Amino acid sequence: MLLGGVEMDKSGTLNLRVNPTLKQNAELVLYRLGIPMSTAVDMFLNQIVLVGGIPFPVKLPQVPDCINATNMTEGQIHEKLKRGYESYQAGMVHEAKAAFDEFRESRS
Repeated sequence: MLLGGVEMDKSGTLNLRVNPTLKQNAELVLYRLGIPMSTAVDMFLNQIVLVGGIPFPVKLPQVPDCINATNMTEGQIHEKLKRGYESYQAGMVHEAKAAFDEFRESRS
């Protein structure tokens, strides 16, 4: 590999500890893209060098106002809780695992 006109060998080693589920999920995505994990890591490191930092914004996710309790009045929070409880009593519930599975499938 060339970097700044200098040939670079691939003898450096990274040993990382990562969440096994996160690693497996990333491997599945990379497999579908046809990219080995080592190539993806090389791509990430090259982008760090090219842009002079992390190649994507690092920030907290924005919470939609409709569910951001910090922007709600006590009455609005109470109303949302009341509606949620009424839905629960009416049997309008979903198991979390099934809901997350459905969400992941919709993003594939």
